[in-house]
Amino acid sequence: MRRRLRRRHIVPDEMNITAFMNLMVILVPFLLITAVFSRLTILELNLPAAAAATPDDKQELQLEVTVREDSLELGERRAGLLQRFEKGAKGHNLQGLSTALRQLKERFPDKTNATILLEPDIEYDTLVQVMDTVRMFSARQGSTVTRYELFPDVSIGDAPLRTAMGRK
Repeated sequence: MRRRLRRRHIVPDEMNITAFMNLMVILVPFLLITAVFSRLTILELNLPAAAAATPDDKQELQLEVTVREDSLELGERRAGLLQRFEKGAKGHNLQGLSTALRQLKERFPDKTNATILLEPDIEYDTLVQVMDTVRMFSARQGSTVTRYELFPDVSIGDAPLRTAMGRK
């Protein structure tokens, strides 16, 4: 006797994705509502020009702010150190730097660029605070705070090493 093998045509069942779709309808808005959106702020930095100085550049102020572990130094590239602000118990003297920068801005109103020079182990937070101080200052007039631009075109670089005398 011979058995007959019948091959059955198996029709696959359709996949029921209704439950999955219901889950997505609930889950996606929930995740979007609870997501923390972080705000990124980008500061534009300019690299120092590699071109040689022209004769007109000799008359122009080349402002440098050197951030050291124990102080802030405000200087001019050719004239040298203009002012030094020692680090206090609360940190770097950003208020003194801001006052000195405002005085320089009054003398050189068209000047917009400054260079910040950093020692190797300066914290990133310190760099950002110094950059903010160099770029602008805030003045409170009654209940309103007005922001004024100082030197918005900021370049950064490495601070020169100190000599044995403790100065650059």
